[in-house]
Amino acid sequence: MTRPALIVFSTLFPHGGAPGAGLFIRERMFRVGRELPLVVVSPRPWFPGQGLIRRFRPRFRPPAPHEEIQQGVRVYFPRFLALPGVLRRLDGFFMALGSYRLVRRLQREEGFNLIDAHFAYPDGYAATRLGRWLKLPVTITLRGTEVPHARRPALRRRLLAALRDADRVFSVSAALKEHVVALGATEEKIEVVGNGVDPEKFRPVPKQEARERLGLEGEGPVLITVGGLVERKGFHRVIELLPRLLRRHPELVYLVVGGPSPEGDWSQRLRQQVSSLGLEERVRFLGPVAPRELRFPLSAADLFVLATSNEGWANVFLEAMACGLPVVTTDVGGNREVVCSDTLGIVVPFGELEPLADALLEALEREWDREAIIAHARANSWDGRVRTLVAAFERVIRERERREP
Repeated sequence: MTRPALIVFSTLFPHGGAPGAGLFIRERMFRVGRELPLVVVSPRPWFPGQGLIRRFRPRFRPPAPHEEIQQGVRVYFPRFLALPGVLRRLDGFFMALGSYRLVRRLQREEGFNLIDAHFAYPDGYAATRLGRWLKLPVTITLRGTEVPHARRPALRRRLLAALRDADRVFSVSAALKEHVVALGATEEKIEVVGNGVDPEKFRPVPKQEARERLGLEGEGPVLITVGGLVERKGFHRVIELLPRLLRRHPELVYLVVGGPSPEGDWSQRLRQQVSSLGLEERVRFLGPVAPRELRFPLSAADLFVLATSNEGWANVFLEAMACGLPVVTTDVGGNREVVCSDTLGIVVPFGELEPLADALLEALEREWDREAIIAHARANSWDGRVRTLVAAFERVIRERERREP
């Protein structure tokens, strides 16, 4: 059997202009790259004159290099025409067109033989067009954007077309798989492969040491949320509840870890909310923290909270658990699959602040078996996930060779 050689295809991937974009994709696929040959193609949206927009919106489509080496892996950033407004519905086609010559060269000159796309639309749709044109097998990983995309009929049709044409589909959670199957996707084609955690990178640090490193004084409880500062992640929902929590725990501190993301930037809104509530002494904005440093703010905290409105598989839960933190989160996407036991945390309905407040108070006052929480995280390391993915890629190649000798 020919060995799989992957072209990882995703518009969301880190580069110098957006170092925090798509880190969860790189973490997963670069680990696969230790077992299989791998290259990355990350198409970048472009239209004439878009540089002028950055004068007024500095974070609009940050420029990327044509090519760079990341951890020994080549990453290409071909441009594709992405016109604003209603013409964005053509993104999938233009993305495939803009990447065609590069992918064809990687196939014919270097032997890459499988396109592995992340997100069903527009990335997966573009990948299946390329697969059809170049006779390459395609896999797609569902990561959560499929939920909002499915609400728009035009995008739903393209999303389902991509899933129909893919050779294999991975879903980071069972809930996401069930969602697309309900839309009409073929269940037998979809395999659930969640994300994992690196127990060497994410491990507990003595709490006092971690707090001193952050300049945290006192013995009060510490909450933490890690994520992009966008509406979906729900930082504002936690901030809204802080006055109530402070009545029971007057020394409580809330650590906000993260920065702007491709989804947007709520930094100023969150700071204004904190100011309007008089919480400047209780909320600490730490900004983006490199993954290798994240264990310090996590270890300084007592409880992780994510009041999110949509997730595929929030890998940050396992990262928090690996540092000994229980989790309070909302019952959306695959959250209940990660926080799968009441010994790991509390899952509450989304959109209701009262249950969230009650859960936070309960979690702050409960005695947790933190060693059991850490053990659960370590049982979900990347090693098993990578073995599953490598075996699946090998099956895709074997089945394609059987059909097309």
